[in-house]
Amino acid sequence: MKQIFMVYLKPFYHRMLFGVFFKFTGSIMDLFLPYILAYIIDNVIPQNNKMEIYYWGIVMLVCSIIGVAFNIIANRMAARVGSDATEVIRHDLFTRVMYLSSHQMDRITKPSVISRLTTDTYNIHQMIIRIQRLGIRAPIMLIGGIIVTITLDPVLAAVLIGMMPIMVIIITLISKKSIPLFGALQQTIDRFVRLVREDISGIRVIKALSKTDYEKARFEAINAEVVNRERIARTTIAVIQPAMNVCLNLGLVCVVLVGAYGVNQGTSEVGKILAFMTYFAIILQAVRSVSSIFETWTKATASADRINRVLALEAELTIPAGDQKASDYYLEVENITFSYNKKEPNLANISFALKRGETLGIIGETGAGKSTLLKLLMRLYDVDDGAIYIDGRNVKSIPLGELHQHFGVVFQNDIIFEASIEENIGLERNLSKEETEKAILYAGAKEFVDEKADRSGEALTIKGANLSGGQKQRILIARALAAQPDILILDDSSSALDYKTDAAFRKVIKEHFGETTIIIVAQRVSSILHADHILVLENGAAIGYGKHAQLMASCDAYREISDSQMGEV
Repeated sequence: MKQIFMVYLKPFYHRMLFGVFFKFTGSIMDLFLPYILAYIIDNVIPQNNKMEIYYWGIVMLVCSIIGVAFNIIANRMAARVGSDATEVIRHDLFTRVMYLSSHQMDRITKPSVISRLTTDTYNIHQMIIRIQRLGIRAPIMLIGGIIVTITLDPVLAAVLIGMMPIMVIIITLISKKSIPLFGALQQTIDRFVRLVREDISGIRVIKALSKTDYEKARFEAINAEVVNRERIARTTIAVIQPAMNVCLNLGLVCVVLVGAYGVNQGTSEVGKILAFMTYFAIILQAVRSVSSIFETWTKATASADRINRVLALEAELTIPAGDQKASDYYLEVENITFSYNKKEPNLANISFALKRGETLGIIGETGAGKSTLLKLLMRLYDVDDGAIYIDGRNVKSIPLGELHQHFGVVFQNDIIFEASIEENIGLERNLSKEETEKAILYAGAKEFVDEKADRSGEALTIKGANLSGGQKQRILIARALAAQPDILILDDSSSALDYKTDAAFRKVIKEHFGETTIIIVAQRVSSILHADHILVLENGAAIGYGKHAQLMASCDAYREISDSQMGEV
């Protein structure tokens, strides 16, 4: 929470100061009203002086107008500061997330990131607003009310003041217990968001496999856990306000008894008792506001801690001093080893070298490490051992923005955004219309784009749900080709294409991207049959490397895959 106040609210201190002035003035005006009323009842009315009654009535009216106007101004300023500060927090959090390494994202998890960007920043927003609204007004009304009651009748005021230590103890004990509860609640919400995200994304699979009842049971379980944790947390924090009411109501009973006795004895006056009852209502409302602030503060503290943990993360993918060597190859992978959990290797001792314009085909069973190898080439993860060089430069020494400009990539489960086809291909990379049209043509997408004259300007739905599997893959291929990359990575990008379209695409690549180094991950031997090099992976290890004919003679696993597909080749 310290970072929120010392870093993100600091630029708004001057605006908050003006808000404090307006809120303070408005609250003081509200405090004056009962005092003036008591004075009128006890001192002005007995004199039967109408002009003085009118005078003090006008004074009360002016105080009321100033109080309402200043409080409205202060509340509007508080809302503006809260919105502006939260916007900056959300921006910095999103920016930090964008620069996190894949390892860091794996540890935090995507649902947790979504929860921090939404629920947690909302809790901070509510806290900033309430601190400025109630956090200024409530202490003024509470302390001011007590001070005024002391000036009215010290004996009666002592009765209420005696309840204050009890209330402070209650607030402190409950707050200490509730903060961890709200932190645990947010973690459960993260898992809730993850389940909902998975089920919504996979709704068609769930229906197709008749898994609706199973997923409903999973949802009901996590939903019940969220409800139970929220009930416990809110039940705990909800004790504060009733406890405050009990304490103050007990004080009020004592005040009425003591006050009635004072009136009978002639030591007190009716106007003071009436004013005292009004101030009691003010103090009660202030205490309720304080309890509300503590509830908001508790949730915001847990949320601020979660946000700060992300903001405090240091960049894992640092850029060390340049590591460069002379080489005849454009892309070199030297004996790399990598493990996600840093225990069992997912890739071990992988090596290959490609010249400009050469093609590498990668094939292997599911889980062999094909996609992992591609992630290491783009430095989405750092290798544990070995090195990767592009044009003689170690990828670790290349700034990530510059490194990724070398690549055009189609991942296995890539994303289509809710935008036009041109926007999905261009991705704000300042590509010309000619470059976009060429990419559409090269990817074999021109035919279905031209089926409707305005189709390319029509927004696609999320994940390209209004496109067929083959159409989506051709859009993704066009995106990868549009910027004329030095290295083209195709991760099983032709699985939804028919053989004719796949063959036509390979022909276009050979004709128009002769200087582009190509890496193709494929399940079909036909897609990599004519590659300059073929890498066969099994359980993270290279069990074969060479051309098709060489592997047919020397690699049993490759020969078995090829033979099983001969009827398709």
